[in-house]
Amino acid sequence: MSLLVGVARRLPLLALAMALLGSTAVVVGTPSSARASLAVSYQGQFLSYLAVDLILGFVVATCARRASIVAGAVSFVVQLLVIGLFALGDNLTVNGVIALLAMAASCMVGLLGRERREHAVALRSQEVAEAVIAERLRIARELHDMIAHSIGIIAIQAGVGSRVIQTQPAEARKALQAIEATSRQTLSGLRRTLVALRQADHDAPDSGQAPLAPSPGLADIEGLITATADAGVRVDVRIGGEERPLPADIDLSAYRIVQEALTNVVRHAGTGHCRVAIDYRDEELSVEIVDDGRGATENGAAHGFGIIGMRERVGLLHGHLRVGQRTEGGFRVAARLPLPQPDGVPVEAR
Repeated sequence: MSLLVGVARRLPLLALAMALLGSTAVVVGTPSSARASLAVSYQGQFLSYLAVDLILGFVVATCARRASIVAGAVSFVVQLLVIGLFALGDNLTVNGVIALLAMAASCMVGLLGRERREHAVALRSQEVAEAVIAERLRIARELHDMIAHSIGIIAIQAGVGSRVIQTQPAEARKALQAIEATSRQTLSGLRRTLVALRQADHDAPDSGQAPLAPSPGLADIEGLITATADAGVRVDVRIGGEERPLPADIDLSAYRIVQEALTNVVRHAGTGHCRVAIDYRDEELSVEIVDDGRGATENGAAHGFGIIGMRERVGLLHGHLRVGQRTEGGFRVAARLPLPQPDGVPVEAR
């Protein structure tokens, strides 16, 4: 059996055939006087078939089901015939039962091993599928938040430029400059996203390209406010608490929430003013965007993907999001994002 270990790993069916042949040869080749002295127990007379049972369990665990069934049937028939022909006296029934139990136990262990391996493969496949879906949703959120805002600004500026191009050339030129700046910013963001998607191999050699700009964050909110103001909506920004660097995922999510909310104000609110409040608290970051427009309409932002994307972002960070119309009029988006505990800060006992 020890000599067949290497064969069993590569060719388990061949190893089973060799073990079955060798074990049968041992039983058949034993002199009748020796068999009579060993007939007291199965372990003495048919000990060699234990190797067959162990390899059979390995076959059941690793080979296809049809091959396992055929291997089990052949092993059972051979052992039953040999025991029937060479068992002495009253040991026939006992040896047959022991052989059947030993083979059943080895097959059961093999089945358990097979099911455990198949379950592990299924779990890995499920994890891969979930990771792919999560990545697709992340890319969809990034593209929506980045493109929807820019296209909204471009559409409004293009409308302004087309109306005043004959009467106010300076205003039309300003609108065209805003369109150009927004378009370049959007193309840069798209390029960053596409390059990140193509760089699947982190060890790939450097292509010689210039380093890409980092992902936006709350530090870039002034540019967002300026672009929104150029679209006709003045934004009042209020920052509370002590400003400090934030984790990259929280910083990006807070920026995207403000960006999407401002996009909805520009496209759907029908107002020229809104308020953005950012509060740096000890345990969380609070972001609130409030306008005094007409609120959500039947075909408004509440029926698009923007609010869904905001909910997904906040949910991934284990935060809270409240979105809805205000009783005094307008619309409100409020997000609370938990912040990690700073290093070295003791946690108070409760």
